[in-house]
Amino acid sequence: MGEGEGCLSTPPQPPMSAVKSIELVLPEDAIYLAGSSIKGQVILTLNSTLVDPIVKVELVGRGYVEWSEEAGASRDYSRNVICNNKADYVHKTKTFPVEDNWLSAGSHTFDFHFNLPPRLPSTFTSKFGHVFYFVQASCMGREHILAKKRMYLLVQGTSAFHKETPFQNPLFVEAEEKVSYNCCRQGTVCLQLQMEKNTFTPGEKVVFTTEINNQTSKCIKTVIFALYAHVQYEGFTPGAERRSRLDSSELLRQEANTPMTRFNTTKIVSTFNLPLLLSVSSSTQDGEIMHTRYELVTTVHLPWSLTSLKAKVPIIITSASVDSAICQLSEDRALPVNPDHQN
Repeated sequence: MGEGEGCLSTPPQPPMSAVKSIELVLPEDAIYLAGSSIKGQVILTLNSTLVDPIVKVELVGRGYVEWSEEAGASRDYSRNVICNNKADYVHKTKTFPVEDNWLSAGSHTFDFHFNLPPRLPSTFTSKFGHVFYFVQASCMGREHILAKKRMYLLVQGTSAFHKETPFQNPLFVEAEEKVSYNCCRQGTVCLQLQMEKNTFTPGEKVVFTTEINNQTSKCIKTVIFALYAHVQYEGFTPGAERRSRLDSSELLRQEANTPMTRFNTTKIVSTFNLPLLLSVSSSTQDGEIMHTRYELVTTVHLPWSLTSLKAKVPIIITSASVDSAICQLSEDRALPVNPDHQN
């Protein structure tokens, strides 16, 4: 045995925790509409008796955006400045009463419900921003956290756009391009996009008709339909200067490979099925950390003229009522509760 080896000893191990596990029981894959009720259970399993426990559950909703850009007025392009912003949307806590201030070994079930505020942004994630909601259960004993469990929620936000009627009018957009091909030959391609309405709720079908009038001697082979989300992030520099950043992403895409013959008109009826969870359309005056708008774009590619023709229509995504089917929950899971029992 070498010098000093006889002094080594194994540090004492902490006693086994009285808490075996803590679990949250919530509807699987539920989408909660802002203003609805979240109902669930906390199941606490103990190895032994626990004296003076604090068992609680929290509902938390937060948003955060961050990006880097070149330094401002100094024009110091050798360094970047971090722009960020954050928001707290909801924070509610329920502490469960414990009879006689002790719990015996075994499993204990605690029922809870929370009412979401009526105006919330949707759950969202991107490379620049996040909006997230979670329910967290915890058990404490003598000021130490013995166990903790967190489950993230999907929340569909709300907006006031559904109260406005002008967006519901039938829409007609037309674009025309004069093209040259085969050296000196010319022609026109006319693109028309028609919709009965452009205001939708998440999960709804978007139906639109595209008509292409090809007045050239060339065949058109490809038409692309795409739904874009344009998100404007609002942040501040460390010096409290307000900054914005716009980021666009393609949510849905279809490609029509029906040949559009020369000197002919082709009509295409298309359908997009919107995701069940979407950020609602918002204006830049809401004071939020991000604002979202949507755009339906039809693109006709004309490779023989090195050009393309586009028609664009703004799409409005609105909220639904609390008892709408978009909540995707049964009545006993997500409907508002009696005000006398609200948390």
